[in-house]
Amino acid sequence: MFESFSQTIWLVPLYAFAGALLALPWSPGIIRQTGPRPAGYLNLIMTFLAFFHSLFALIAVWGRPPQSIAFNWLNAANLSISLDVQISAVNIGALLLITGLNLAAQVYAIAYLEMDWGWARFYSLVALFEGGMCALVICNSLFFSYCVLEVLTLGTYLLIGFWFNQSLVVTGARDAFLTKRIGDLILLMGVVALLPLAGTWNFDQLAEWAATANLNPNVANLLCLALIAGPMGKCAQFPLHLWLDEAMEGPMPATILRNTVVVSTGAWLLVKLEPVLQLSPLTLQVMTIVGSVTAIGAGLIAIAQIDVKRSLSYSVSAYMGLIFIAVATGQTETALVLLFTYAIAMSLLVMVVGNIIWNNISQDLSQYGGLWSRRPVSGLCYLVGAASLVALPPFGGFWALARMGDRLSQVSGLLLLVLLLVNALTAFSVTREFCVFFGGKIKPMTLRSPEALWPLVIPMTVTMGFAIHLPILLAQWHLLPSNLNLGVAFLLVLATAAGVIPAAYIYLNENISKPIVFQPKAVQDFFANDLYTAKLYKVTIVFVVGLISQIINWIDTFLVDGIVNLVGLATVFGGQSLKYNVSGQTQFYFLSIILGVALIGIIICWPLLSQISLVFS
Repeated sequence: MFESFSQTIWLVPLYAFAGALLALPWSPGIIRQTGPRPAGYLNLIMTFLAFFHSLFALIAVWGRPPQSIAFNWLNAANLSISLDVQISAVNIGALLLITGLNLAAQVYAIAYLEMDWGWARFYSLVALFEGGMCALVICNSLFFSYCVLEVLTLGTYLLIGFWFNQSLVVTGARDAFLTKRIGDLILLMGVVALLPLAGTWNFDQLAEWAATANLNPNVANLLCLALIAGPMGKCAQFPLHLWLDEAMEGPMPATILRNTVVVSTGAWLLVKLEPVLQLSPLTLQVMTIVGSVTAIGAGLIAIAQIDVKRSLSYSVSAYMGLIFIAVATGQTETALVLLFTYAIAMSLLVMVVGNIIWNNISQDLSQYGGLWSRRPVSGLCYLVGAASLVALPPFGGFWALARMGDRLSQVSGLLLLVLLLVNALTAFSVTREFCVFFGGKIKPMTLRSPEALWPLVIPMTVTMGFAIHLPILLAQWHLLPSNLNLGVAFLLVLATAAGVIPAAYIYLNENISKPIVFQPKAVQDFFANDLYTAKLYKVTIVFVVGLISQIINWIDTFLVDGIVNLVGLATVFGGQSLKYNVSGQTQFYFLSIILGVALIGIIICWPLLSQISLVFS
């Protein structure tokens, strides 16, 4: 009955792109009589169709082996490039998650942007995001996956810069674009270099090739390091992590997508490339180190932030670091489960935070307090989201982290310690935010703060219900650990308690003055300013690039332009000098011609004359 939906799954990205095109007449204001709202409603309809198409397709392919569809794109000489589409339960499940969260974010935006005349432009850009992500998860070609990632980079730039009349927004959009471009360019080098080695860009064929490939270790290291550069930028991993913090300048509905499924696109590509990455043990070590440093560092930075959106953004980087560790240790299925549980939990947290910010007009945590009596629904949703993010049974995050911890306990005790520490830091961070928002006394900023409009509340409560039932879905999909390692599970719960209890004690205790200043103050400032990474870049990379630019500018100004200008001045000087030789007498012109011809003849014949003189001598 639903077989046709699975065979036409390639239409799902086209729904979103069609919605973006349909919204264009309202975007520059070509259609003015109706206002911009029809553009949003058209996109909602297209996303709704994409969601149910994915749902019916998932029913059709459940329990069946993966299938492939290939569309030939280019055949020239010995080069053949095809757009490969993979049809499997995993791919279509990812489609369902993407379209579902997009649907929730678009309903959320109806209220959040109700007074904004940029409706059409916003929904067009969100549709571009949605189409790109849907195309990525069904694409089975590395080359076209890279092309889609470029579309997502463009979408990130445009959505962060949505309110482009604000200087911070413009700076954030520019920095995010340039930071991600660094990873994308290095990834492109790896994509191009891989084709002559493997002879294909198809992920399935790449896995078969990698199983028997015999590459020079140096070649394998350079290739695989280039391939992980793109995911490092997309997943905001150190040192390409600064863009996600500045991306918080964009609208909150876009943040719902960016903090959940957009950053996960890099992790998805990493999972698909895992068989190739196994060719380079050095790359796996780099992934482990980068993931560990980012996870721990971002967890500490999140605690030191006073801006709630930035605090959540660093928690995103921390969890993406865990994904890097999972892929580096060969846990691709665990990485996908963790991505799934994380996306649901983080989307719920961002919705609650946006709900609160919407009618309190502040992202400063120090201005909040006592919201539980005024917004119990938001408080309950935040509790469920926080519990689903950390290792707290029986919520979904616990099972994903327990599965990962079981494997890490067999691979490296140090990596297990990293997992426990990140879980504790995340638990402390989300508990701190909950206690500051909903605990304590009411403050002037929260004196009038009722639950927001229904388009904000409904997506939030629906996502909460999904998060509560997530363990049941994992059990039905056979994704729960077959044998739970009780020792690791106990350590994870203990780490969660080690984060929750101190945070609750500190931030709910009225006897402790707020805001909290941890001693020594320099350490808190160090983490609050993102380890001074931006300043470090400014005095190193930016300084060197600026110095080289100044040197090149000097060479261009005084040497290149100087030579060109000298030739021009010589020509002008010669012309100005020769104009005084104009007498109007034909005899003088004739004599000048004869002298010129004679001079040219002497120059041409001079070697012959010198030889004649040698003969006579």
